[in-house]
Amino acid sequence: MLNPRRISAFRALWRAVMRGRRPGAPGLGERARALPRMVGASLGGRYRGLSRGRLALFLVGVVYLVSPVDLVPELLFNVFGLGDDAVVALWLAGGFLVETERYLGWQRDPTGQWGSAD
Repeated sequence: MLNPRRISAFRALWRAVMRGRRPGAPGLGERARALPRMVGASLGGRYRGLSRGRLALFLVGVVYLVSPVDLVPELLFNVFGLGDDAVVALWLAGGFLVETERYLGWQRDPTGQWGSAD
C-alpha cells in the first residue's frame, strides 16, 4: 500500500524528472560524469551540499540493490518481492537527480545558494 511518505517520494522524483527535462538542464551523461566529482568534493569538504550521512544512505541503498540478501525475496514472492527493490531504486534515482542538479549548480556558482546543505 502507498503510504504518505512513499507518495511524497514519488512526487519528489517526478518533480526532479520534470526539472531535468527543462531546456538547458543537465543530461543524464553530464550527471553521471559529475557523480564521482561530487562524492570526492563532498568527502574532501569542498562541497557541503551533500552530507556524509546522506552519502552513506545512498551507499547502503546501492548495496541493498546489488546484494543477494533481500527483505522480501523474489524467489518466494515473485513479482511482489520486487516491490522493495523498486522503492529503493526510485529513492536512489530521485536522490541522484536532486543531488547532481544541486552539485552542478554549485559548480557554476560555488558562492551562491547551491553550497548549503538544506
